[in-house]
Amino acid sequence: MNDPETNRKNAIAFYDMMFNQCEAERAIAAYVGDQYIQHNPHVANGKQGFIDYFNQMAQDYPGKQVIVKRSIADGNMVVLHCHQIWPDDLEYAGMDIFRFDDDGKIVEHWDVLQTLPETSAHANGMF
Repeated sequence: MNDPETNRKNAIAFYDMMFNQCEAERAIAAYVGDQYIQHNPHVANGKQGFIDYFNQMAQDYPGKQVIVKRSIADGNMVVLHCHQIWPDDLEYAGMDIFRFDDDGKIVEHWDVLQTLPETSAHANGMF
């Protein structure tokens, strides 16, 4: 059975474990299903592609951090609205979409990312 609230909590825990804690293998083992379909063009498809990418990221960018600002769960889909903070004062607003299987495991991922602008036509901010 697929519980949207459990999926939401698991997507956040997965993101924290792989991004903030730099434990890609553990994140995959705990939260990902038998298959992992990746839509980010910079990350190879499948579990090993994910692990390789995030292990390299952890090595290249120590101290990176993600803060989940919002999360939305609907059926087997979860959307995270995130603030990514990287070394050298780089900051991004990101949206990640996860699809869960019937066992509550992540099986597919999409994302979009943009740098935080220096100026804006309004004072609303990105978050």
